[in-house]
Amino acid sequence: MSSLLVRPRRGKMIAGVCAGLADRFGISRGLVRIVFVIGGIVGAGELAYIIGWILIPKGE
Repeated sequence: MSSLLVRPRRGKMIAGVCAGLADRFGISRGLVRIVFVIGGIVGAGELAYIIGWILIPKGE
């Protein structure tokens, strides 16, 4: 488990928010992406993604 929450430069699909969260908490990137998609259908997944994109810094 990584100690920092950063958006990776490699292995990302759009902005790296899901990849960064998955790497930080040691879970599957696919699982995090599915949670965001379901969140987008049911609630405010898109808004959470955009906020993450703004707040989570880019990795080196």
